[in-house]
Amino acid sequence: MSTLLQNNPLLYFSGLPKFNEVRAEHVTPAIDFLLQEARATIEQLATAQEPITWDNFAAKLEDMEEKLSRAWSQVGHLNAVVNNPELREAYNDNLSKLTDFYADLGQDERLYAKFRSLRASPAFASLTVAQKKIVENELRDFRLGGAELPEAQKVRFKEIQEALSKLSSKFEENVLDNTNDYALYIEDSARLAGIPDDVLQAAAEAAKEDNTAGWKFTLHFPSYLPVLQYAHDRDLRETLYRAYATRASEFGKPEWDNTPLIAEILKLRQEASQLLGFANYAELSVATKMAESAAQVEQFLQDLATKAKPYALKDKIELEEYAAKLGISDMQAWDVAYASEKLREEKYAFSDLEVKQYFPETKVLAGLFKVVETIFDIHVTKSQAPVWHEDASFYDIKDPKGTLIGQFYLDLYARNHKRGGAWMDEAITRRKTGSQLTTPVAYLTCNFSAPVGDKPALFTHDEVLTMFHEFGHGLHHMLTQVDDYSVSGIKGVEWDAVELPSQFMENFCWEWDVLRHMTAHVDTGEQLPRSLFDKMVAAKNFQAGMQTVRQIEFSLFDIRLHSVFDPAGSQSALDLIETIRDEVAVVRPPKWNRFPNNFTHIFSGGYAAGYYSYKWAEVLSADAYSMFEEEDGGVLSSATGKRYWQEILAQGGSRSALESFMAFRGRVPSIDALLRHNGMGAK
Repeated sequence: MSTLLQNNPLLYFSGLPKFNEVRAEHVTPAIDFLLQEARATIEQLATAQEPITWDNFAAKLEDMEEKLSRAWSQVGHLNAVVNNPELREAYNDNLSKLTDFYADLGQDERLYAKFRSLRASPAFASLTVAQKKIVENELRDFRLGGAELPEAQKVRFKEIQEALSKLSSKFEENVLDNTNDYALYIEDSARLAGIPDDVLQAAAEAAKEDNTAGWKFTLHFPSYLPVLQYAHDRDLRETLYRAYATRASEFGKPEWDNTPLIAEILKLRQEASQLLGFANYAELSVATKMAESAAQVEQFLQDLATKAKPYALKDKIELEEYAAKLGISDMQAWDVAYASEKLREEKYAFSDLEVKQYFPETKVLAGLFKVVETIFDIHVTKSQAPVWHEDASFYDIKDPKGTLIGQFYLDLYARNHKRGGAWMDEAITRRKTGSQLTTPVAYLTCNFSAPVGDKPALFTHDEVLTMFHEFGHGLHHMLTQVDDYSVSGIKGVEWDAVELPSQFMENFCWEWDVLRHMTAHVDTGEQLPRSLFDKMVAAKNFQAGMQTVRQIEFSLFDIRLHSVFDPAGSQSALDLIETIRDEVAVVRPPKWNRFPNNFTHIFSGGYAAGYYSYKWAEVLSADAYSMFEEEDGGVLSSATGKRYWQEILAQGGSRSALESFMAFRGRVPSIDALLRHNGMGAK
């Protein structure tokens, strides 16, 4: 083994990743070595003559997949949080190799035949529930991977997979590069009236770092959103809104324009689906989800729109009337957040800025940990591990006896060269091999405002909700009790159910007995006043109708884009979203808004024909949480928490999400709790 391999941190599998050592030059040697090793394993298994068993066949494929996945997860994570040209080049070069490898694997008729043989053998009956589910999933995935296609079509299917992989990566890079590239420098302090002091201080420090006078504003959310919410200067709001809404479009650098990528991605997805015998990509997508068909998804969204739109129209009329009082007679998209914040302040006598002062980072994290410690009887403590940036930290989760259950990295602040948004991803997945148990490890990543000056980071209540949301995903990954890799944690969970544990956790952020313990005013240390909390609860469903139809708009756009839309036709993606807005939207963005061009969720984030999952899973999460609400012990009931852990979190993907939900709730899901939580149903 060469020196580059002997000392390669990406090939270290005996403990936590060595993020302090990983460099771009490590990526190619490590991935080449692992792919060579994987192909040798596949060849050995495919040609073996011995009778097929779980241990001599499926378990060995799991070994191979785990090593390759663990190394690549580190590369993908670093590319997302500390992106640089060298790492990006290494990532893209090796992404092509991995796409090629997995396309070949998915079409390997020899392995497919062996899984069919294992399924038909008497030994199948003695497998665990999780192992049986893995075999069934593998048979399905071989079919969806093109294993049953004629040879010529296999070649074309593989070409499509490779092309889509490159296009999706490029789509996300264009959005990131455009976001990072934009800067607006303001020297006239009069234009900044209304913007919170901590945001201005951060903007001044950013300008100083660039050796520029005044204040620097960017399209990163902690800089962008406060301007839209608070800046009195309407032109300033419009300037930033226009820059944000036209990212990666024909209005910017030609090399960053995602318009041609959208058309090509849709065309290739359609072709791949038809090769596999599906009418369109939406039908292919739902083949692995809870939903039974694209038509069922469409009906679900239409039914929800019918219930929500009257509330949305009421919200819009109220907002327009209030905007007129502010002197805005022709309310535009860049006025909505500003007028909404002012209306909420007047209607409920508080502002986001006021609430934010009570949520310093340390108290929020302590409060979050207290919730999960109470309902699951676990302990979260800060620990040590090599990290990729000084902002990142590391934690252990242990049971009452001190046994390690899981671990996670936390990277909370927005910065340049870090992908926007918030997400959880897998670093290491739980798996038992013999007597050896691998502890699961998660990445939890957000883009909140960093500390300014000598004060701690302060979070808005929306950011607190985001923190709980991502931790819910993390718990799904870390609290699994499944011992088999491919259905452990979130693996194997239907995509439209994977948001259940994350959205479930958000509910605790509206409970007084939870929230009061995670607040301390940044200056006085005083707890959040009950009177302010009551105002927050009263405002909880402020504009819930408008927010719901906005999510439905995105979901309908996604599902129709991948079902009825013809990528080769005369209608563009922009035309499609305009027709959907005719149906469900109540607030219309300007014609130059290029939302599809930066809709990374569906073009590079795994949510293609699956964006409806947020609303679908919200039905499940609200209904699951309602069981906590019904308990005599209250929402922090450890008895209900134990059952939730056992029936939903612990099961991972070892059985269908519907089975897990019904085992916990005792019945099929009901939409009633969702409507009630959103102020659109019976109290």
